[in-house]
Amino acid sequence: MGSKSNRSRRYTEKFKRDAVALVRSSGKTVTKVAREIGVSAEGLRNWVKQDAIDRGQGAPGELTTAEREELRRLRRLAGEQAETIEVLRKAAVFFAKQSDR
Repeated sequence: MGSKSNRSRRYTEKFKRDAVALVRSSGKTVTKVAREIGVSAEGLRNWVKQDAIDRGQGAPGELTTAEREELRRLRRLAGEQAETIEVLRKAAVFFAKQSDR
């Protein structure tokens, strides 16, 4: 087996911004810059693409970083609300049975 870990590395937002800026300003290919800074070319390519979307240069329907975060937050909230509704439904059934006695 290789020496690489199966865990993906997490990079700071500043590191990502700097890497994207390097691609944009250097005139080098994404692959070459990725090799120089020690990240995967595919990862860097994704950062560059997301940066273009955030700048309003993406294809129609592509979500900006802020929109992705909002969607993630709303999905988490919907899940919490679904759990609350389920607890309340079970409580209503329980108390309905108790009042029938």
